Amino acid sequence: MNTIYKIIELFKSFLLEVGELSYFAGRFFKEAFKHPSEFKEFLRQCFYMGNRSLLLVSVTGFIIGLVFTLQSRPTLQEFGAVSWMPSMVSISLIREIGPIITALICAGRIGSGIGAELGSMRVTEQIDAMEVSGTNPFKYLVVTRILATTFMLPILVFFGDTIAIFGSFLVENIKGNVSFLLYYNQVFDALEFGDLIPATIKTFFFGFAIGLVGCFKGYYCKKGTAGVGLAANSAVVFTSMLLFIIDFVAVFITDIFYDL
Repeated sequence: MNTIYKIIELFKSFLLEVGELSYFAGRFFKEAFKHPSEFKEFLRQCFYMGNRSLLLVSVTGFIIGLVFTLQSRPTLQEFGAVSWMPSMVSISLIREIGPIITALICAGRIGSGIGAELGSMRVTEQIDAMEVSGTNPFKYLVVTRILATTFMLPILVFFGDTIAIFGSFLVENIKGNVSFLLYYNQVFDALEFGDLIPATIKTFFFGFAIGLVGCFKGYYCKKGTAGVGLAANSAVVFTSMLLFIIDFVAVFITDIFYDL
């Protein structure tokens, strides 16, 4: 009986949090189109998020390209299909692996940072002080960060995909003596707009989810300084789960349009 009661309570708390997050998202869309705009803060957040995440995304993308090619090459060699390597790598990276891996990295790097930053501002009453002084803290702190993650993540994904494909080329160049021009010609010959457009569109939703959850967890942080760590941790966990849900929905919708 106690187990059933706990399950019911967990389900109720989950639904309550989903409702609060939906209300938070609605407030974002309401505040985003109001004047004055915090354009300078938006640009500062774009630079901060992009600059701080660029090295991590680059290293991760490069290693993914190396490992993916090294693991796939022996199997393709057994079937005499090594020439298909550039096509397979490019389509796999750009359609699925690149966007979701980069989004998960940014969820850990950016989402946790936003949650901890806003959480510390909440527990030290800096947000309350902004409200008393007449500043709109939601617009200055939340709207700018969500917009920054929404617009910066597609750029980071594009950069990570490029580095990953370059890492794959290095393996092919060493193992199979493939030239740079030949490899990239095969990469671009394999890609179509049907591969690029859905993958690019879903990265905007990934970025929005990262910023939204990170800001939500930090803005409503409670329980003093201990809540700051909890906000950062729960932002990463909740965002990671949400990213997989968004990715599934995006793939499902794309598959429907391809079937048509």
